[in-house]
Amino acid sequence: MLGIKESLKELQDKIAYAFKDERLLKQALTHSSFANEQKINKLGNYERLEFLGDAVLELVTSEFLFKENKDMPEGQLTRLRASMVCEPALAYCARDIELDKYILLGKGEESTGGRNRDSIISDVMEAVIGAIFLDGGIDEAKRFINGFVLSDLENKILFLDSKTLLQEEIQKYSTTQIRYELVGEQGPDHDKEFSVEAYLGDKLIGIGTGKTKKAAEQQAAYKALMDIKGGKRL
Repeated sequence: MLGIKESLKELQDKIAYAFKDERLLKQALTHSSFANEQKINKLGNYERLEFLGDAVLELVTSEFLFKENKDMPEGQLTRLRASMVCEPALAYCARDIELDKYILLGKGEESTGGRNRDSIISDVMEAVIGAIFLDGGIDEAKRFINGFVLSDLENKILFLDSKTLLQEEIQKYSTTQIRYELVGEQGPDHDKEFSVEAYLGDKLIGIGTGKTKKAAEQQAAYKALMDIKGGKRL
């Protein structure tokens, strides 16, 4: 297992940004439970950086959508932005760079599955954005957001709203409703993994797993959508 210094170096290599003040990155990765255990000053966790990063992310995302969707009305832009920077979306983006493995958690939070919790992972993603903004300015923050949040948008939006999109696709040729069945649960209460099957009538069209039932349903729907995109008629 890497030490903190080695982990910080590995993450910086992964995001292609070298901090001038590495303490900012460490703070962005530090959960309050770790700060309390280590007797770190109360400002030493990620919460203040998350506050800043949230604002930077909203600004950069708003500018991106404004420029990329010249004819889209304000209400639709607002809904699209909300879907792109919501908790599950940010956690999805963070897991793309394995950000969860670098988070500094206290032993209690670790033992209750904090490292897999979307709320914590998404907060840390925002804190990293805030840290990059303070360390390198808006241009570096924008480069990070464009590279790791606003990239591959079609697939990300598809994944995050798979259930709605799948129902819309099915309704083009069928009135049959999709139903989702919970078929399995594994792991302790604080770290469960759920398995779900999606059915169109009596036909199995997708299987998914996730840390929540909703996430497992989305994955099952996503797999069915991929079949449709591949030319398969469900």
